[in-house]
Amino acid sequence: MSADIAWPARFAPANSPIHVRNELAIAAAPERVWSWLIRAQNWPRWYANASNVRFLDGAPPDLSAGTRFRWRTFGVGIESTVREWAPPARLAWDAHGIGVEAYHAWLITPTADGCHVLTEETQHGVIARLGALLMPRRMWRYHQIWLESLRERALSGPVG
Repeated sequence: MSADIAWPARFAPANSPIHVRNELAIAAAPERVWSWLIRAQNWPRWYANASNVRFLDGAPPDLSAGTRFRWRTFGVGIESTVREWAPPARLAWDAHGIGVEAYHAWLITPTADGCHVLTEETQHGVIARLGALLMPRRMWRYHQIWLESLRERALSGPVG
């Protein structure tokens, strides 16, 4: 668990039945990685586990502080609100859907070769527990795909 994530008490890893952590070095500037990450409406184009991203509040296509949005991930309809916003270093949103409540945080740290990206998520709920029981590494695998796809996008150039 990263001490740098500002976990709401309920979602702190010690208080959550499900916790996943993924990280990856990316040879691109933090600002470029950030620009791809916050372009939520484009996630379905390069991350297969995100679909139907629709903004409820905020100015599409990019997330910003307090943005509320609906989307599908892991086959579940989710409503999220951006809860932490510190460009280009820290981003977090909550997620609420039938049988799942989650908190998903991202940290982007500059390095000599670009940046290090860490993402952690904690979850509560019946559907979340069932998914973890039946497919124990599924969330870790999809978050790793998200990171690797984010790396590919960032290395391809600026957001278009």
